[in-house]
Amino acid sequence: MANERTADGIQAPLPGRCGYFVEKKKRYCKMIVAKGKRLCGEHANTASDSEGYKQRRIPCPLDPKHTVNEDKLEKHLKKCNSREKPKPVYYVKDINGGYEDAMETSRQQVSICALSKQELEKMVKKLLMATSSLNSKLTDRTLSHKALQEALNDPKNGDFAFKHLKQQASLAGNLERMGLLGSNRCFVEFGAGRGKLSHWIDLALQDAKNVHFLLVERATTRFKVDGKHKNSGSVFERLQVDIKDLSLGCLFLQEKDYLLLESASTCVELLQILL
Repeated sequence: MANERTADGIQAPLPGRCGYFVEKKKRYCKMIVAKGKRLCGEHANTASDSEGYKQRRIPCPLDPKHTVNEDKLEKHLKKCNSREKPKPVYYVKDINGGYEDAMETSRQQVSICALSKQELEKMVKKLLMATSSLNSKLTDRTLSHKALQEALNDPKNGDFAFKHLKQQASLAGNLERMGLLGSNRCFVEFGAGRGKLSHWIDLALQDAKNVHFLLVERATTRFKVDGKHKNSGSVFERLQVDIKDLSLGCLFLQEKDYLLLESASTCVELLQILL
């Protein structure tokens, strides 16, 4: 019928998926629902009394970003992804946090907008003085790579996705320019998220041998793309750890000519840790 909506996740829920419309994302929730249910557990609280959702859901005490049935809380805490877990071999607390004697000054952080005009001018003078002896000129080398051309030309990708694809294409292009796309490499992606940057670099590598990807991300991530490479020749490994606690020296990386550090989105704090 003409009035029927297409079950594409935007006009109507995908088959077998939650019927809650996420206003912020302008689409329906993609979580799988139980048999005979319209909503997933996370959005069951929004249902009317007539829909039969009797169990009360509460925020998880370990991570309030998700909820859990109140009567199943004890069981959930034993398997929650946010529970305290045994520390892996590469975890060394604050190994990248700087020297203790350099941290004796106050750690209080103040927003720039909270500073007065005089304080801002004083800070700018300090920065200019600290960088005055640097003899370096930044050169814009925005490149691209053929591995991403199809995605870059896909009209289904909006402005937000295109911005990231362009950035990832430039990173891949610059790696190729420097002769770093080859065999016997270990790529470490910081703040990996879904792992898109490593995904594209792996495609750009083509027939390279003995390639290892380490995807560093402290948060639990959904819709990861590294699962697409299970049958490829490259090895993908995720390290769920804060970068300030990551000791790369504890990892056994054999027969690699290069250890390459990469990040698609680098904030000031991450840049300081990487340096």
